[in-house]
Amino acid sequence: MSFRSQSRSRSSVVARLAMACVSAGLIAAPPLTSAAIPLTLQEATQLAIERAPMLEARRAGIVSAQEESASAGALPDPMLTVGIDNWPATGPDAFDFSAEDMTMKRIGLRQELPARAKRQAERVLADRSVDEARAQDSAEQLAVRRTAAEAWIDLWTAQRELDALQRLRDQAALAAKVSKARVAGGGESVSDSLATEAAMLELDNRLEAARATHSVAQAALARWLGEAEVEAVDPPDFASLPIAATQLLASVDRTGALLPLTAQVETTAAAIDAARAEKRPDWSIAASYGQRTGGRSDMIMLEVGIGLPLFPRNRQDRGIAAREADYQAALARREDMRRQETARIRAGIARWQGLKRQVGLYEGSALPLASDRSTTALAAYRAGGELQPWLNARRDELDAHLSHVGYLGQLGRAWAALAFLLPAENQP
Repeated sequence: MSFRSQSRSRSSVVARLAMACVSAGLIAAPPLTSAAIPLTLQEATQLAIERAPMLEARRAGIVSAQEESASAGALPDPMLTVGIDNWPATGPDAFDFSAEDMTMKRIGLRQELPARAKRQAERVLADRSVDEARAQDSAEQLAVRRTAAEAWIDLWTAQRELDALQRLRDQAALAAKVSKARVAGGGESVSDSLATEAAMLELDNRLEAARATHSVAQAALARWLGEAEVEAVDPPDFASLPIAATQLLASVDRTGALLPLTAQVETTAAAIDAARAEKRPDWSIAASYGQRTGGRSDMIMLEVGIGLPLFPRNRQDRGIAAREADYQAALARREDMRRQETARIRAGIARWQGLKRQVGLYEGSALPLASDRSTTALAAYRAGGELQPWLNARRDELDAHLSHVGYLGQLGRAWAALAFLLPAENQP
């Protein structure tokens, strides 16, 4: 059973149980809203691969190249010839079929026979075109997986931001409640109560902005999945890569950016062989049957032709030189992209490692410290202490949480940029 079928099955079971509970009066009827579908990063990228229209176009391109390859190197179709030979056109016997002994109606076949080397070179060139189409498909798949992963990571970080803000709002609501009680008891000024209300309003504003960001992330992911309501669950370990950094650098020639260029190099190399094969002469054979009138004998004709590449300097040699120049250009483009990709991978590894350390510092020190400070300040306030220490601690904790979520999102994107560099079959 597919993931979508399993999700729908689970949803239907949950719906039936909920309706039963509502009917029994055990719970109140929920609002009629659709529940978000839980989706892991791996499931999201797999669904994106299955549903991306551009990949359908790439697959169609592969089929097209394969069909062209199947007919490459075949002999040309034979040619049927018909005509009249030796028919008088002037004089007293003009256009008289019976006046001239050699006048005859002729029918025949002609078959062109390209050089075997040309046909073989044509087949090889067609095969390289198939390889190039497959390389483009592999590169497109990697791009789709990486972009869908980034959209999933944006949704996941938006969810974490919402959760963090909601927890802080609950704490602010508790402080506001304490402040109102103290004002009612005459133990606190109205300005402190207003300050707690302002803190809640600030959090409400941030929550609204976070909800908007979450909706934007939902829309970005729906572009790949077709699902408007998705919940990002079970994130991978962004602190470790699916393939070691050293292996990524060693496998730079197999990355998505290099695959099409490598295939183009092979195609231009095959084009050189095809240009060199143009020096080989082509052959042709022909046979015809001639019918004469007046009881004269009919005739047959057999003919063998051969091409004469007598001037290769201004013809075939120039074609070979042009294809060799194309090959050198393809090599230069691949080398330039190889250097770019190597630098990009090294920079990506350094960025990923730096973000990993920053996230570790937040999770190991900054967040616990900010939480403890805010909790202690709130406890002191509830015990009759000053409000301002809690306001300062709450603001610092809010900034720490938002910074942590931001760094998590950056870490996830840096991880995705490295995790989807190689096709799945090239990963260990």
